[in-house]
Amino acid sequence: MAIREAAFGIITSVFKRHGAVAIDTPVFELRETLMGKYGEDSKLIYDLADQGGELLSLRYDLTVPFARYVAVNAIGNIKRYHIGKVYRRDQPQLNRGRFREFFQCDFDIAGSYATMVPDAEVLKVLVGILTDLQLGQFTVKLNHRKLLDAMLAIAGVPPQKFRPICSAIDKLDKEPWEVVRAEMVEEKGLPGEVADVIGQFVVLKGQPRELLAVLTAPDHPLAKHADSAAALAELSTLFDFLDAFGALGPISFDLSLARGLDYYTGVIYEAVLEGGNVGSIAAGGRYDKLVGMFSGKDVPAVGVSIGIERVFAIMEAQARARAAESGNAIRATETQVLVASIGNGMQIKRMELCSKLWSAGIKAEFGFKPNPKMGDQLGYALEQGIPYMVLFGDDELQNGVVKVKDMAAKTEETVAVDQLVDQLQQLLAA
Repeated sequence: MAIREAAFGIITSVFKRHGAVAIDTPVFELRETLMGKYGEDSKLIYDLADQGGELLSLRYDLTVPFARYVAVNAIGNIKRYHIGKVYRRDQPQLNRGRFREFFQCDFDIAGSYATMVPDAEVLKVLVGILTDLQLGQFTVKLNHRKLLDAMLAIAGVPPQKFRPICSAIDKLDKEPWEVVRAEMVEEKGLPGEVADVIGQFVVLKGQPRELLAVLTAPDHPLAKHADSAAALAELSTLFDFLDAFGALGPISFDLSLARGLDYYTGVIYEAVLEGGNVGSIAAGGRYDKLVGMFSGKDVPAVGVSIGIERVFAIMEAQARARAAESGNAIRATETQVLVASIGNGMQIKRMELCSKLWSAGIKAEFGFKPNPKMGDQLGYALEQGIPYMVLFGDDELQNGVVKVKDMAAKTEETVAVDQLVDQLQQLLAA
């Protein structure tokens, strides 16, 4: 739990650093609100049993409920964050941080602004969070939905098959091209030669400006297509903004990135940990038409969602590795001091001392047993990784002192009771 709280604290601090306000939305929505927004993943939506009223479903993500919130409240501009649980009727994979109920941490900017400015800040937020979490080397794959559509049009894919084929392309991070091609041809009825042309596009990836230079060359098919040429111009602006933010380094321009959700309309991105085995740890993109589905008035929007359960899995694995290397315990709490006693009848005194520490903002425990054994108290402090113990018995009480034990250094010093708070604050600040 301490790891979770630390992760939430880091993520929330980045959201607030960028001036976002917190909002909340219901855990369930009208079923019609959610349907038709997630492509083939719509089958993963949990429906609630009809009890004679409206048909409801558990929210699949935080983006569609946010779009409905913006529409219903006629909000023109908002920069918001939301940390909440979402639900998917998926096959759990605990070792990869995949569950049916899990937290997402979302940051979105809705409203009309200069081209690519909000997109750049959202990506800066993503890079800032992954950097501050210290998860290791990461890559943010980036593409543009208009580039995908242009690729499919150039290859000869019928417009009605764009979204199903994008869903197939979206599997390239998990499956080899041969498997994805077979799905396109055998399951979705695409001619083999059309699939082969798509294959020539989706292998293209690299440093953003280098690949942009290749794609904007006058003889490149994407440079000749009106929609993809406009998308490439937007990406050129975006890369300049990300460079100004110091956030261009982890970005990989990757034409195989598809993002299967139907509501994306512009830039899309997905973050993966290098050498990790947990899939994507964050994803997002621009969705300019989603709010309009609920109000009839489009409000441009862009956002990112952090898959926090996968982040927890990585952080817990790192904590276990550090604990094994150092021989220290993995901490479940943030307790700084254990107030312990020698002899019987000391519980009230332990409670008094612990109350003083709490009043001073020190995280402390005192133990619930009336007359605990010293071995049990020492064992608990070591097991929980508590850095300091405050010890006393009859002799210490008579002299108005206690002993402060540094568990790591294995040292003790005698401290007057009226100086205990000051002494502990100095030790904890060191």
